[in-house]
Amino acid sequence: MPRSPNVGTVLIYLIVAAVVAAVVFLVASLVFGRGEELAALPPDATPTSLPAGPIVGDDVRAIRFSQVLRGYRMSEVDWALQRTAAELDALRARVTELEARQ
Repeated sequence: MPRSPNVGTVLIYLIVAAVVAAVVFLVASLVFGRGEELAALPPDATPTSLPAGPIVGDDVRAIRFSQVLRGYRMSEVDWALQRTAAELDALRARVTELEARQ
């Protein structure tokens, strides 16, 4: 007749498994934190900003958008693209004007 494990052995295995899981969770939470790089913004705030004056490449590279359920907040992305497009149009017009003077 096969011998079944006694209750004490099973209980010890469960306790050891729980302790190991707790230690792994603690180490992971200390190493990785909450997973956020920056503090959370208030609900209606936006991290998206561009300077009022001329836009340079670093300004565009630094743009950050609020994340929503299915990606980024569309209104912020549209605003940034429109602002960047307007700046590019102005620069192209200035280049054309300067080339026409030559």
